[in-house]
Amino acid sequence: MHSLQFTTESLSNGVVERDFTVDGVPGVLWSPAPVAGRAPLVLMGHGGGTHKKHPAMSGRAQRLVAGCGFHVAVLDAPGHGDRPRTAHDEAEIAELFRARAAGEPEGPIVVRYNDHLAQLAVPEYVALLDALQELPEIGADGPVGYWGINMGTAIGVPFVAAEPRIGAAVFGQHWPDVLAEKARRITVPIEFDLQWDDEHISREEGLALFDAFGSTEKSLHVNSGGHKELPRFEADSAVRFFARHFGGAVTERA
Repeated sequence: MHSLQFTTESLSNGVVERDFTVDGVPGVLWSPAPVAGRAPLVLMGHGGGTHKKHPAMSGRAQRLVAGCGFHVAVLDAPGHGDRPRTAHDEAEIAELFRARAAGEPEGPIVVRYNDHLAQLAVPEYVALLDALQELPEIGADGPVGYWGINMGTAIGVPFVAAEPRIGAAVFGQHWPDVLAEKARRITVPIEFDLQWDDEHISREEGLALFDAFGSTEKSLHVNSGGHKELPRFEADSAVRFFARHFGGAVTERA
């Protein structure tokens, strides 16, 4: 049994936000208010250099909770948010900044570092899912999804490949190196985001990762723009994707 401890709770706009630790790893759980009745759960993974409550995470959670009545949870990745950096983290980050300043490709460094983080984070997400499914408002037999872009994909692909409880997933914007082999083991429905003018991930690399997924139902969403210009409407599309597969009714935002 894993140790899930809630530390703080707040309420805003019909959404309950509960900070927690699971086996000492910090995370946050957003739920409909009042917290009652079972509802689907979506686990999320944040991007590199950010944290569990980054606006991208809280914004997506707000859409899923207020719009569909789902529960949403995310952990701070190793070396991110409220978790201390190790010497290995510092060395990899310094190497990334050096390559960026020199105009060298960042991909090989990011792929290597994200793979290291994923090896640590995947067991933590398994423990999180175990613990959350013991809560009466989630339960062990309800639908579970995963949503993570960039580093969230680097962690999410091996997690979903190894976790049979995940029924649908949203990924995007990562290199196929390391992940393609694991993506072939994923057969659940997926939605995949790709930026056509990404300055770091080539079109060919992005398409190769999408093509690797073993899912018979998979949708590729391609938009013009650079790496950090993923349109906000793709978040709404992801919400509709999860609602379609988990039976939720999407309430349009004002």
